[in-house]
Amino acid sequence: MILKSGGAAAAISVALLSAISLPAFAQEADAASCGTDRTIDIAEMTWPSAAALAHIHAAILETGFGCDVEIVTGDTVPTSSSMLTRGSPAVAPELWTSAIEEPWAEGVEAGQVVALSDAITDGTIEGWFIPRYVQEAHPELTTAEAVIARPDLFADPEESSQGRLYSCPPGWACELSTTALFEAFDMEETWNLFSPGSGGALDASIARAFTREEPILFYYWGPTAILGKFDAVQLDLGEANPEVYACNTSPDCQEPAVGAASWLQEEAPAVAEYFTKVGLTNAEISELLVYGDENQADAEATAQNFLKTKQDLWTGWVSPEVAEKVKASLS
Repeated sequence: MILKSGGAAAAISVALLSAISLPAFAQEADAASCGTDRTIDIAEMTWPSAAALAHIHAAILETGFGCDVEIVTGDTVPTSSSMLTRGSPAVAPELWTSAIEEPWAEGVEAGQVVALSDAITDGTIEGWFIPRYVQEAHPELTTAEAVIARPDLFADPEESSQGRLYSCPPGWACELSTTALFEAFDMEETWNLFSPGSGGALDASIARAFTREEPILFYYWGPTAILGKFDAVQLDLGEANPEVYACNTSPDCQEPAVGAASWLQEEAPAVAEYFTKVGLTNAEISELLVYGDENQADAEATAQNFLKTKQDLWTGWVSPEVAEKVKASLS
């Protein structure tokens, strides 16, 4: 009886210990899959694509890998500076290293930071665009020079004898490059370089033209909701003064990277490996931004929609076990 009593007590003790310890064991398993008990802070930049990507990765790391994740406000220079000096934030999902080229290169050489992958696998785009329906009606309009020869087709509503090129808002870097190209093409006599005043006004002008199926020549860039929503064709700028035109004409231009503090590779190799697989194409990012634009959704809601509707994309970044955990959290 004593033996039985002792055995029963032991069994009860084991059962109680198991009940108490299961959550701890589960947490340890999650921590092991994450690889670190440090908080992985992810920079949410101020532009839509980077903000949405931050929330996508945060959700996957938190629910799929069991990481302790925090999203922090960021921007290119302060984020990279903090990452170089403090190792925080741990990750910047869309870091334009070309803007901080020298300190970033020094940080990579010193082993402080690392670029784990390209954020945009086929590169960013920027330049002059026309609607595809215009090009289909006029197949010869594939180059800037061909379009410049047809100011009548892109007539300025306020001065119909001249064409209108929609530039960037005042103060933007692309305003300078577009103005320089405008001058390089000697367009002053037959074209007007139109300043929309703001990014919203430029978007509204483009949307209005596409809705009415009217011709429009405009500067734009991607990935963006505008290029995800409207079927626009980028023009070949040829050899027009490439020094003043941004990344597309410069072989040395660095595309945005998934930047990370080097400690992530050491302490959380599975997470670091995950970030080597997360690149999206320009079109894929533009498409995810369309949801946010059309539904006035914030970055977190845009990310949740992506995770729910684009499982064929993101499940390729993770193991089936991680994918199932993320899917379960979405329901």
